[in-house]
Amino acid sequence: MADFFTTPGGLAVLILAQVLAVVAFVMLSLLFLVYGDRKIWAAVQMRRGPNVVGTFGLLQTVADALKYVVKEVVVPAGADKTVFMLAPMTSFVLALVAWAVIPFNDGWVLSDINVAILYVFAISSLEVYGVIMGGWASNSKYPFLGSLRSAAQMISYEVSIGLIIIGVILSTGSMNFGAIVGAQDTAYGFFGWYWLPHLPMVFLFFISALAETNRPPFDLPEAESELVAGYQVEYSSTPFLLFMAGEYIAIFLMCALMSLLFFGGWLSPVPFLADGAHWMIAKMAFFFFLFAMVKAITPRYRYDQLMRIGWKVFLPFSLAWVVFVAFAARFDWFWGIFARWPA
Repeated sequence: MADFFTTPGGLAVLILAQVLAVVAFVMLSLLFLVYGDRKIWAAVQMRRGPNVVGTFGLLQTVADALKYVVKEVVVPAGADKTVFMLAPMTSFVLALVAWAVIPFNDGWVLSDINVAILYVFAISSLEVYGVIMGGWASNSKYPFLGSLRSAAQMISYEVSIGLIIIGVILSTGSMNFGAIVGAQDTAYGFFGWYWLPHLPMVFLFFISALAETNRPPFDLPEAESELVAGYQVEYSSTPFLLFMAGEYIAIFLMCALMSLLFFGGWLSPVPFLADGAHWMIAKMAFFFFLFAMVKAITPRYRYDQLMRIGWKVFLPFSLAWVVFVAFAARFDWFWGIFARWPA
């Protein structure tokens, strides 16, 4: 049996099993993310939230998903049917594909490539096409305006996220997530992670991630008072479910990136505790909690404010930080905390 996995057919089976394991983890996490999101909002508003379907309401998300699946798919009469149906599939598939290079533990990754960060950015830059396709194919002005807003917003904040990550790449000397986590593995535990030397960028990355994924207070493409739910307003049933799932998967991906880039990934916060995948998952869950809390407690920005922050504040600040980190790493400033290249 062991020899079988060394053959091309065996390798294909092994790779397929690994892919299904990652997809299963992401999709099962999706059920709990939506449930947790609703429970957190309810707690802030002093409500119960989901509590009827299943124990503590844990099956509410499953019931909602089944409801979407069995409903009729309605396609507007003037819509481009082919593009209309491809748009949600594009958003969902691209959101999943990005997880191919995300490690959960040392060696626990589908594809351990040296340009993992570049791969994630290539995939995330394509996700905007699903939004544009959905808005354009609906043949309605409100979805089209929502898709244009979303495209401009995603592109604007992706620039600042890219520059922020360049600072981490300069400190590590690698675009491999395993190498980035390894560079944070010091005797200082929590205080040896990149959040401390790159502290200003942690806040910028978090806020940019909110805008990149259209989360409040930057959910302008879905502002009900202006665009009546934005680019997916004409969608129902399973296509809408795919849009929603793709959005939550992208949010969870941003939580994973924050954990890997700034908070040590699967590393333990204290040196005497064992590292492991449970730390990675716990950090991702914590950052998703922050995402949910922001939605529950912050008011929505105006669109001009959103764009001004991205282009006039975050872009120059992150660009200046790249220059600073480059000099700090090159000349070994601050006791070498910005230069952690392998010896």
